[in-house]
Amino acid sequence: MLYKVSFSILLISVCSLTANANFNFDARCTEAYKDIFRLKLNDARSIIREEKKQSPQNGAPVLLDNYIDYITLLMSDNKADYDRLKDNESDRIDELEKNDKNSPYYLYAQAEVYLQWAIVKGKFGDYFPSFRDLKKARGLLEESAAKYPDFLPAQKDAAMLDVILGMLPSNLKTITKFLGMGGNAQSGISRLEKLRAEIGNTKYTLYTDELTFSLCYVHLDVLHTANSYDRLMLFVKDMDNSALKDYLAGYIAAKNGYNDEAIAYFTRIQTQQQFTIPTATYMVGYAKLCRRDSDANVYLLRYLKEYKGTRFIKDTYLKLAYYYFLNSDLPKYNYYLNMVRTAGYLTDEKDKQALREANDPPPAIDLLKARLDYDGGYYNKALTQLKDKQPTDFKLLRDQVEYIYRLGRVYEKTGKLNEAVANYQKAINLGKSTSYYYAANAALATAGIFEEKKDYNKAAYYYHLALDMKNHEYQMSTDYEAKSGLERIHQ
Repeated sequence: MLYKVSFSILLISVCSLTANANFNFDARCTEAYKDIFRLKLNDARSIIREEKKQSPQNGAPVLLDNYIDYITLLMSDNKADYDRLKDNESDRIDELEKNDKNSPYYLYAQAEVYLQWAIVKGKFGDYFPSFRDLKKARGLLEESAAKYPDFLPAQKDAAMLDVILGMLPSNLKTITKFLGMGGNAQSGISRLEKLRAEIGNTKYTLYTDELTFSLCYVHLDVLHTANSYDRLMLFVKDMDNSALKDYLAGYIAAKNGYNDEAIAYFTRIQTQQQFTIPTATYMVGYAKLCRRDSDANVYLLRYLKEYKGTRFIKDTYLKLAYYYFLNSDLPKYNYYLNMVRTAGYLTDEKDKQALREANDPPPAIDLLKARLDYDGGYYNKALTQLKDKQPTDFKLLRDQVEYIYRLGRVYEKTGKLNEAVANYQKAINLGKSTSYYYAANAALATAGIFEEKKDYNKAAYYYHLALDMKNHEYQMSTDYEAKSGLERIHQ
């Protein structure tokens, strides 16, 4: 879960334009800062080198250097790069400690570096070092709040730290509580939203895009806010044109079922940035699979070539298998199923799910098409795949439950909420004793419908029902979403 917010805070941790002794954001630092946001990291490095020659006492380039490492590791997910770069943290802290102790940036800058490396370490599974850095960042931010209560850069980091600590899975929260740390994701999100609304009228207005970026990811990956496309795209439209803006717009579009728009944004990224973004390649590959584009396999294979990390490898091989399954190429289908079984890692829930599916009987082709249509936002096409069938048309219990669940999902997305709830209840009744995720997700979806209607008693019932189901696929994320829902309605 720590990774799920790692990219969502990648714009939350730089510095300000305000000039200050030993923390001077002059024209060069400002331009480097902007290039980092444009994902033009090579240009930013060149500017930072020049700044160090001209102003060797300036602490701002130390932060900018750290931010480049941070973004590089978040985007590449490359363990070799992580092992090569992680020792930079202590060197940068040493440099920052030499700066002006009377500046509000003195505590903030060190907390920024610790927070960035905490996220990166958590991403690569170094949890205890990550927690130590979170604790150091928290201590510095608390000291900063006591000395400079109106210093907004530190406030945004404190709010983000609250989100991170609040959204950790329960097994990791146990460790942070032992270290004396706790957080509340909802409280942190509210503080971030308040800061975004107020910051445009202050000298820290430059942070508006950072806060917009972070809040979009929080709403999509933490809150899973329904029907968020118009609201979030309204935020994003005023950001500077860049590969990062297109990536964010594509992500919002993909998460909200605007598949054609997502493909357009993600493919445009290819010519804008100075390094590869494997996640964008992965997402456009899947979006094209949902649309049944003939070149979907090209992007999925490109992701496997570009990517040097551990996530979504099995999942990508499964998507390639399904690409060939839909094209009636059974030899390649079986080849890529075998790759799911033999390649990649099991550190992510999607990859665990891919392995389960590879070891299961082949999917019912109509259900597979309906799933892809649904994920792409082609709800009428999905309904066409489902509407003339009955659960008894499918031999496997797995497929019967999926059929009912998928029908409920399509009805919900097309505004037929009564039909959606009825099908979700059937999926719960039929599938609650299976290991498939459909019944638990049906309970979550039903809870969400009642929460939206402000019928909190029924919402709570279904959130608890989702939590009561055990030993099913995606249980960690399902339990987290159910607990988050209960926290919201009991506030």
